[in-house]
Amino acid sequence: MSKSSRGFGFGRRSGTVTVIEQKVHRSSERHARLAFVITVLIVGVVTMVVASDKMHPILAGLLAAPIATLAGALVWLLVRVWPVLRLIWWWSFEIGAGMALVYGWVTLANATPAVVTLAVMAPLVGIPTAIPAVRRRVIAVGWCVAVRHRLRVCFSQFIIANKSGSLPLILWARPTPVGERVWVYLRPGLSLTKLQPRLDEIAVTCGASSVLVELASESKRAAYLRFDIKRREVLTAKVNSPLPGVVDTGKAAPRVAPESVPTALDLPDVPAESPLATAAKAAATSNGRKPATGKPTPATPPVEDDPWD
Repeated sequence: MSKSSRGFGFGRRSGTVTVIEQKVHRSSERHARLAFVITVLIVGVVTMVVASDKMHPILAGLLAAPIATLAGALVWLLVRVWPVLRLIWWWSFEIGAGMALVYGWVTLANATPAVVTLAVMAPLVGIPTAIPAVRRRVIAVGWCVAVRHRLRVCFSQFIIANKSGSLPLILWARPTPVGERVWVYLRPGLSLTKLQPRLDEIAVTCGASSVLVELASESKRAAYLRFDIKRREVLTAKVNSPLPGVVDTGKAAPRVAPESVPTALDLPDVPAESPLATAAKAAATSNGRKPATGKPTPATPPVEDDPWD
């Protein structure tokens, strides 16, 4: 679906604004027809079988025809307008915020004087501007809205999904200390393995330093993914510690002498020497000989007699 426009002024110009791509439009039309036929057949047969128990089969068929046609028309309409519903979902935050702003302003202006209207609107604009914490929160929510659109651009421009051109469903996003976290439900044709080599390109499109993607569900559903978009590093930031304020710098801490000075190592796992070994070392020291070590003396091989001697 596209819309042509003409420019006014010096000369003429024409352009095309694409709302829904032709590939998606044709695919939805084909799927809608198929869904209509299948729904009419299934609902018609089921309705006729159930109604045949209470009335004549011919009357049951006449009753099943309009019911099946109505059910098929509803399914056809749902499948046909799904690309539009998906487009409305992508812009739901902007549509809701715009309608709330316009409707709220008009209602407030009609119900109150101009002074009261300005007095009510001034805090709504002034508080996020004056208070840094509120301002950072508003900016974080704005980045969440922008990231959903940037991910959609990634999927539509350089990540090929499937032949019908259906894009993944970008569910919701929330701010994190390092950036944003977005949940995405993939369509057939994409997988986690195919997305991982394109993370650098996704980071460039989202204006981030890096992007991580992993399974978002504990049940390990391969189509349900979580994108972690990282814009800043919080681990290297300086953190104010309260410990310096606890230390009293007015007087020096008194020195405390140890109760006992250790003179030897306490090795309970090493067995102490027996009294006989201690007495043998003392006797060898008193005789002026060096105490024997624990190494064994190598044995001297015996000398054999020469039979020719």
